[in-house]
Amino acid sequence: MMIAVMVVGCSCQGGTSSNKEKVMKIGDTTFNSENSEESVNPHNSYNGWACIRYGIGETLIHYTDDMKIEPWLADKWENDGANKWTITLHNGIKFSSGRDMDANAVKECFEHLLATHDRAPSDTKIASMEANGNVLTITTSEPNPALMNYLGDPYACIIDMAASNMETGVVAGTGPYVVKEMVTDDHLTLTPNNTYWNGTPKLKELTIKTITDGDTLSAALQSGEIDAAYGMAYEAYPNFENNKYQFSSIQTSRAFFVSMNMQSPLASDPAVRKAIAYGINKEGFVKTLLNGHGVVGNGAFPDGFSDFGGDKVTSAKKYNADEAKKELEKAGWVDSDGDGIREKNGQKLVIKWLTYPSRQELPLLAESAQASLKDIGIGVEINNTANHKQFRKDKSSWDVYASALVTAPSGDPQYFFTTSCLPGSDYNFGGYENADVTKLVGDLSKEFDTAKRAQLAVQLQDKILDDDAYVFCSFLQMNLISKSNVKNYTAHACDYYEVTADLDIE
Repeated sequence: MMIAVMVVGCSCQGGTSSNKEKVMKIGDTTFNSENSEESVNPHNSYNGWACIRYGIGETLIHYTDDMKIEPWLADKWENDGANKWTITLHNGIKFSSGRDMDANAVKECFEHLLATHDRAPSDTKIASMEANGNVLTITTSEPNPALMNYLGDPYACIIDMAASNMETGVVAGTGPYVVKEMVTDDHLTLTPNNTYWNGTPKLKELTIKTITDGDTLSAALQSGEIDAAYGMAYEAYPNFENNKYQFSSIQTSRAFFVSMNMQSPLASDPAVRKAIAYGINKEGFVKTLLNGHGVVGNGAFPDGFSDFGGDKVTSAKKYNADEAKKELEKAGWVDSDGDGIREKNGQKLVIKWLTYPSRQELPLLAESAQASLKDIGIGVEINNTANHKQFRKDKSSWDVYASALVTAPSGDPQYFFTTSCLPGSDYNFGGYENADVTKLVGDLSKEFDTAKRAQLAVQLQDKILDDDAYVFCSFLQMNLISKSNVKNYTAHACDYYEVTADLDIE
């Protein structure tokens, strides 16, 4: 019996005392359909985040923690000063399917991406591609200075179209792990990619377990049901501030912010928007409800972020209850019946606040804003629902929408303005429109000089803040929590690269 067990053990280990017996579980609040991460198919909505975060797919470029781009699947690239880009791929990379990753395979991947994805065509502006061995030539429809930044977005994970099942959402990438089993809203089980090009994966099996409830996530880590956690509730942090656990923390550009509904009878009033901007106590929210685990927001990007951070803008409004009251009173909003809520022409100033629970900061922000806005005579009715997308479509059901967005996922400012500030853009939920903003976004999209791009980004932030179209409340301080025996579970500024070949457990 002892010999039989030893033989089986050797078989499981591949004949060595390697890391192949190591099994790990991570609890995650975001791998779910509510968060637009139903699968690991990068060509579908925001599923690319799961593809790159869990080590299945990789992109041509890699972001450093100061959000600069560096080679990854591509060795180098050059632009002719206009529309033509020449990209040289790294030699010797294979997909998990065993196929070589050459320029033709990348071309096939991008062709499908451009045909199916909602953001990629307008972001990349790719008009045509040519493949020659390991060299991919891309021609854009117009000069696109941010092309390589966009090709680091999770939707641009390079996958083998011949071996990927786009219907089930299971794809063959170049990352250290492959999908063994996937059940949307429940779990994702991964095993090593035996053809991985950049090291040997340390784990025999890794499971990403969907846990959206904060108390449940905390209990799972404390009990040992999971080994690490992404998205832990702030009030649970004290449970892990001891030598049994470890934190990996970093500042990110994930903003928690408010979009004003320009079609709303209330939020379309400039005085109401300005009063809301003055009346949200950002500092109190971060200090009290986030326990200091965040950064107060000024502009669309964190303070100190590259050369276009929020500290560069001049139009951001600090919490000032007196100024908020003055704006409302000048506009005729007064509390004539003494119930604490202002009214005008018989209408109560009660705003409908729409948000959702999958980002734990958002319900806390609603709670904080409800309290501080009440102090200036604005009532707040909160609709915190997982069904927020359906409510969001009905512009009569909300006045302000609080959401989370990584405003510079590519380390470049263009993304936020093109997705959120142009008429008809995908994330311009409130229908904001300003001709000057539209022109400046056009200028930004064609400017190659990085210093001038930064200047344009600052001007754009000032414009939208002058209009009080958005209120940027805070930015995420990423905290990954793991047991002390977990190695290389590391937070990154871009919020990608959570699972790498170096992830290990002792």
